[in-house]
Amino acid sequence: MSLTAAHGPLWLSEQDCDLDAFRALVERGTGLADYPHASSVERNVLVYDSERLLASGDRREVRAELFRALADGPGVVVLQGAFPDPSVVDRATVVFDTLIAEQRASGAGAGDHFARPGANDRVWNALEKAALYDPEAFADYYANSVLALVSSAWLGPAYQVTSQINVVNPGGAGQTAHRDYHLGFLTNEVAAAYPAPVHRLSPVLTLQGAVAHCDMPVESGPTLYLPYSQRYEPGYLAWRLPAFQAYFEAHHVQLPLAKGDAAFFNPALFHAAGTNRTAGVRRMANLLQVSSAFGRAMETVDREAVANAVFPVLLKRRAEGVGEDWLENVIAASTEGYPFPTNLDNDPPVDGLAPPSQADVVRRAVREEWTPRRLREELRAGTERRES
Repeated sequence: MSLTAAHGPLWLSEQDCDLDAFRALVERGTGLADYPHASSVERNVLVYDSERLLASGDRREVRAELFRALADGPGVVVLQGAFPDPSVVDRATVVFDTLIAEQRASGAGAGDHFARPGANDRVWNALEKAALYDPEAFADYYANSVLALVSSAWLGPAYQVTSQINVVNPGGAGQTAHRDYHLGFLTNEVAAAYPAPVHRLSPVLTLQGAVAHCDMPVESGPTLYLPYSQRYEPGYLAWRLPAFQAYFEAHHVQLPLAKGDAAFFNPALFHAAGTNRTAGVRRMANLLQVSSAFGRAMETVDREAVANAVFPVLLKRRAEGVGEDWLENVIAASTEGYPFPTNLDNDPPVDGLAPPSQADVVRRAVREEWTPRRLREELRAGTERRES
């Protein structure tokens, strides 16, 4: 995975999105012989027996194979029996069901990134909530060796786990095809502003996974995948385009999962939760987004204080006639331009893919000529919404 621009243009655009080139990448087969630790290939997806995987004497070799499968192979692996003790999953399910019930009783709703709000039961920040509700069940669950193995294979040590519970109820609609965090949560216009090496880098900052908390037959809507689609470099600009959406609908694959199985995939893989077409399966998955240790800045900066201090200068210079580039450069240097991490209960992406960032608030304040007091109040409210 080269991070230089030596093999192509530095900037990508929607005009670079060629469906024929995409087809040439994804229309290939997965050879079992190329992945000696895998048990089978099902619909082009690598399937591993977790007990056999953990029994391998060379964990470094196993990690290398998993990385290769996620980076250059089909981009998705199914780990059968990842949680061999069903009681561990069941105890966690009780916790998750309780959190959902409390959320419903409180009248709180949870937005979703790519499906209609309210279609699913969603618990944001389930990692923290579960730990506070039942620390023992939490510890038993996250002591899992398979989760640690695949996370370290993709991200190395010091990875950061986050968890969201997603329940697609009987009859619940699925999601549209998409890529995931980071660039996948940006508009095409914003994503295109990042150079091509960042498009290649983004997938290695996050590992996406799901643990099945019930048996998931295909008709219950387990995740739809398009193997090898993570290899398409302009994919962060392609997944919204109608031709690529149509191709995904025609060529995606689905695999049933049993309770305790896990699927992990490259976040650049085109994927989507399926529609639950059953009458009685309440499909629950613990969605895991595991982040690289290098996905955070080295220093902590009180950007709220910086933004408040600089705001009167922005207003003054705007009145004096400075250009938009001047204002934008100062805002970029002064504020937090990224809306995550946040508390998605209080700051949900109900009306879009992401809540407004601190920089968005300051841009609006400059445009609408807010008073410094109003900006202070809005930034403080935003900080409080992001807190757990």
